[in-house]
Amino acid sequence: MARNELRPVIKLRSTAGTGYTYVTRRNRRSDPDRMTLRKYDPVAGRHVAFREER
Repeated sequence: MARNELRPVIKLRSTAGTGYTYVTRRNRRSDPDRMTLRKYDPVAGRHVAFREER
């Protein structure tokens, strides 16, 4: 039960506007703000920032 509350599943959507997403988990206690990661977008063909969407 605590697993779902503390480490929720989130979607990371590409900021390049391609609509590509990654799915991951994050810890709410250690990272309370929205997560931004720099990952590879195969539609754009380059590394771009992926931002957490709610």
